[in-house]
Amino acid sequence: MGTLRRDFLPADFKPLLNQAGFAGSIAVQARQSLEETEWLLGLAAEHPFVRGVVGWVDLRAGDIRDQLARYSRRPGLVGVRHVVHDEPDDNFMLTPEFRSGISALDEFGLTYDLLLFPRHLPVATRLVREFPAQSFVLDHIAKPAIARGETEPWGSDIRRLAENPNVYCKLSGMVTEASWADWRPDDFRGYLDVIASAFGTGRLMIGSDWPVCTVSGDFLSTMRLVMGYLDSFPEAAREAVLGGNCATFYGIPGG
Repeated sequence: MGTLRRDFLPADFKPLLNQAGFAGSIAVQARQSLEETEWLLGLAAEHPFVRGVVGWVDLRAGDIRDQLARYSRRPGLVGVRHVVHDEPDDNFMLTPEFRSGISALDEFGLTYDLLLFPRHLPVATRLVREFPAQSFVLDHIAKPAIARGETEPWGSDIRRLAENPNVYCKLSGMVTEASWADWRPDDFRGYLDVIASAFGTGRLMIGSDWPVCTVSGDFLSTMRLVMGYLDSFPEAAREAVLGGNCATFYGIPGG
């Protein structure tokens, strides 16, 4: 993990975006702190290619609506995420306090990113069914065990989650679940087939998980995994997955 122990800033990322042919990106939280949320919003204000921020607020807080009212007035905040897969309780998302926070997001026009391991998928399905008006997106296809070639029960649980039309999925985070720096594009095809079949191209969006992806590859090779997979899809579907769906989901003006 030593690759990650340095600063990764907009000046590092913009040339990579340009090289891959993308005009902008969403910045997503990594720490459970309001300070990081403030910092990311500051980056978005300073760098127009940061089209939005998925930040963190404590959804369990008693004053969560006051927090959301304050932050939703800030330009740039488009959603919220919690690092659920690091919580010791696998049913964390079903606790009354967390569900109360989720219930407040839609009234402030905010989405929710699901950061999970495969074992959390049944819990996530219960959550998204309870809040059909709330927009959710599954990050990193729930991090299946690609290095071991495991597809079940992940695949069945993905299909059940995808039955809910309020859930999208990010095609990201896969290279870190494969054999680090020793993977081939074909290692991911079966997983991408499951996701594409379950969600359809109207609810998929490309993602990089940069800079975390650099432990197992680089930004361009990570993005080309998805771009290459989409080569055989119709042009409209490719454009949707490579940007249009993201703009729609997060409400990015001008796409």
